[in-house]
Amino acid sequence: MDFSGIESRGLVLLGCGKMGSALLAGWLGEGLSPAAVHVTDPSPSAWLKGTGVALNGPLPEAPAVVLIAVKPQMMAAALPSLTAMGGGKTLFVTVAAGTTLATYEAILGAATPIVRAMPNTPAAISRGITAICGNAVATEAHLALAEALLTAVGQVVRLPGEHQMDAVTALSGSGPGYVFHMIEAMARAGEAVGLAPDLAMTLAKATVAGAGALAEVAAETPAELRQNVTSPGGTTAAGLAVLMAEPGGLTDLMTRTVAAAEARGKALGK
Repeated sequence: MDFSGIESRGLVLLGCGKMGSALLAGWLGEGLSPAAVHVTDPSPSAWLKGTGVALNGPLPEAPAVVLIAVKPQMMAAALPSLTAMGGGKTLFVTVAAGTTLATYEAILGAATPIVRAMPNTPAAISRGITAICGNAVATEAHLALAEALLTAVGQVVRLPGEHQMDAVTALSGSGPGYVFHMIEAMARAGEAVGLAPDLAMTLAKATVAGAGALAEVAAETPAELRQNVTSPGGTTAAGLAVLMAEPGGLTDLMTRTVAAAEARGKALGK
């Protein structure tokens, strides 16, 4: 990534928990100078202190980017300190869940370019996927810059508008929780047929991780991959007959799961 604009004007990172730390590690690993980064965090980790970034000091007046990575409940206290940077010269990128573009505009001003992003927890190992959308004054250049910064923790996709953010949150944002629960369920099922708990968990983790990695890189669709591994009258077919049983099977259950998460997201955003 070309960090020249950021090197000259600086980047402010507001909050450096797990997500902020993952992003910062990615940027530094790609060559961003620690001196160009200004971090505000009330409880800096030992790792953060050792990075060489400017920590909890004066902030530049008009940095190239402010990336907001604080918890939603801390937003009201954190944002007012940045109002002087609003007005159009600084791009604001937020990875904080639940806070709308309108909320940021009310504090920073409608002329401020803002990109809202929804990453997920695999970003901690640079295997996340982040969806982004911008406000009315965010240009293609702003979106491209936000996308480049966020690729430090995985893939980035663009949304046609903020109206899809609750759906994204319900699917990929909350999705790791669904997958973790599936691993739990598979491991317990393995125990039920006689496997030791540790072995069952090891097998479940590796199976989900390997199948997901294969689905991501294979030329075939997930449906085709499923069909390829399902021999007529075989063990996989017997298991899938239960998993896909009517009415609706796993697809219906997952549809209701994501719909419930989306509905909750909409309610929290009001």
